[in-house]
Amino acid sequence: MDDLTILGRVTSINVRKVMWTADLIGLAYENEIWGLPHRDPREAEFLKLNPNAQVPVIVDGGFVLWESGAIMRYLAERHRSGLFPTDPRERARVDQWMTWQATELNPPWMYAVMALLRRNPAYADPERIADSLARWTIGMRILEGHLAQAGRFIANDRMSLADIAIALSTHRWVSTPFDKPALPAVMAHYEALKGTAEGRKYMGEGTP
Repeated sequence: MDDLTILGRVTSINVRKVMWTADLIGLAYENEIWGLPHRDPREAEFLKLNPNAQVPVIVDGGFVLWESGAIMRYLAERHRSGLFPTDPRERARVDQWMTWQATELNPPWMYAVMALLRRNPAYADPERIADSLARWTIGMRILEGHLAQAGRFIANDRMSLADIAIALSTHRWVSTPFDKPALPAVMAHYEALKGTAEGRKYMGEGTP
């Protein structure tokens, strides 16, 4: 099997998505740490791999790929993992929630996370914080409604790539200090995955 290298830092939620996927598949890999405050991905060496200067990137036997969702799908498919189903409709359900996590659930939180979790003084506008939290909460309520109906897993009644992505987003929600509504189905999903070996590794202390 070709050597696999994952470039990025474990404090990045998107890097954790890829590492968690690789761990569940049982892949051996090297983690080459990139991303501030460590190695700057704007360096020429990294830009040759990803011109967006973003982590994660994988190098799999000379094959280079960036974007966490694409990497997760690639690894699951290449190694015939059930984490990304072969049935078109089952696969579409997993893909739907992975895409929603990246495009709908995650973007609203950025200002609030920078203000309340990262404590970045550049993000101190109370109105923008409130707006960020309100939009983030809308997404989490959508997730609550879905999980209240779907049960233990995000899609197809079994573990998939979507569960990895969603659980890590929930971890950021839990880690950010503000008054939150009760979301029992979301929290049940989160606690179940946090109780796994990978969940403890990627949703533990120091990985918000």
